[in-house]
Amino acid sequence: MAYSIMIQGTMSNAGKSFIAAALCRAFVNDGYSVSPFKSQNMALNSFVTHDGFEIGRSQAMQAEAANTKPLKYMNPILLKPTTDFGSQVIVNGKPIGNMPAAQYFEYKKRLVPDILNAYNELSKVYDIIVIEGAGSPAEINLKDNDIVNMGLAKMLNCPVILAGDIDRGGVFAQIYGTVMLLDEEERKYIKGLIINKFRGDKNILIPGLKMLEDKCSIPVLGALPYTDVDIDDEDSLSERLISNEKSGEIDIAVIKLNKISNFTDLNSIDRLGISVRYVTKESQIGKPDMLVIPGSKNTIKDMLWLRQSGIERRIKELAKNGTFIFGICGGYQMLGKTITDSIGVEGGESIEAMALIDVDTYFESEKELSQTKGNIGNIDGVYNFISGAFIDGYEIHLGKSIITNNTTKPINIEKNGVFKTIGAYKKNVFGTYIHGFFDSDDMANRIAKWLFKQKGIDYINDTMPFKYYKQAQYDKMAKILTENIDMKYIYKIMGLNG
Repeated sequence: MAYSIMIQGTMSNAGKSFIAAALCRAFVNDGYSVSPFKSQNMALNSFVTHDGFEIGRSQAMQAEAANTKPLKYMNPILLKPTTDFGSQVIVNGKPIGNMPAAQYFEYKKRLVPDILNAYNELSKVYDIIVIEGAGSPAEINLKDNDIVNMGLAKMLNCPVILAGDIDRGGVFAQIYGTVMLLDEEERKYIKGLIINKFRGDKNILIPGLKMLEDKCSIPVLGALPYTDVDIDDEDSLSERLISNEKSGEIDIAVIKLNKISNFTDLNSIDRLGISVRYVTKESQIGKPDMLVIPGSKNTIKDMLWLRQSGIERRIKELAKNGTFIFGICGGYQMLGKTITDSIGVEGGESIEAMALIDVDTYFESEKELSQTKGNIGNIDGVYNFISGAFIDGYEIHLGKSIITNNTTKPINIEKNGVFKTIGAYKKNVFGTYIHGFFDSDDMANRIAKWLFKQKGIDYINDTMPFKYYKQAQYDKMAKILTENIDMKYIYKIMGLNG
């Protein structure tokens, strides 16, 4: 059986995912085989495993940090909010339906066997399992049915490290209040405290750490500095989503939809001298070199929001004036003519979309979950520069899109002589179902070179390949962790010598 350690936080975005990923890499660097685990995740950023199962993006990122393949067992329950009151429930990598919050609250205890089975499957293979909690363990209205924080720690008899975010202020109250709201049995599982996102002189902080340790009767393992690392996020509080200012030679505006999903799709190109801005108002769009409509967990409602907000009108103006318009998954569907939901996936409504490409979309009950890679077939006109480019991405969608006019042309990929349609294009408007479309260095560099050329600027790529860049980020995280946290103590509470 594997050894385990669990990271919980005083609130969402306290740094659980970061610390868990850093621990994964630190343990791997010490010679152990490591797997991440999160029993229940609520996120609109997800990933498809090599065998066609859907898990949270953070667990895929943590698996990458651990130098292992993402597996469905790493995130047995994924909740993808479809409305303010309900979510699509994904169990063992496959959707089982949509549930209102109250219904899921009653249902989730039935999923304990799935959680334990997933953990046990990982435990057969890996030396160490790094477990990430969710939200806060001190949600006193939810504690009785908890399956992701202290409830899970009890099930697995797992030591817990509690992290607090000092950057947003009140970290001592965060940590002390969290500990005091737990019952005596729950407190016994917390073996250490971490202050995260610290800026400034640690000598000033030290007296506070000692007082916190005394008040909580729990060791403080250290303070992690506020760190600029570039890793995939899945939380709606991601700092990426508050960026709306131009800082590079090339300007890409991304519409921050109300139900935006997989906003990590642009991560590979925002480091190439390109500004990637997330905008929520028509007035913020300006005159970008490229506009992206990303994925959505509720395509119809987000399409109606684009219309009501005036953003649709602005997108059409940009398309008419030759701006590069790019839609991904739900964004691709919105670029088409109609979206029909005859089976009630999003409430049964059917609407007219933007009609920038001649495509009709029909929702289906079976979800497409697959990794998709290959070379782009021949593309005419403005997009000819991506003909033959290699892509390595994945598909997560319920819709099927059909081209209705030969003025709109299919985008095909070829792998080992097999062709597959992954989208459509018309003039300067391009849509695809592929998440991670830009992740290959081949595609990212072609897009960047073309955008720079339109501005009359020479494109000089002096960045390392994306996969090595990500590995360097994980090594940076592990270095920061091991230099600032008592790792010997962490090994001790896990029952390992280290």
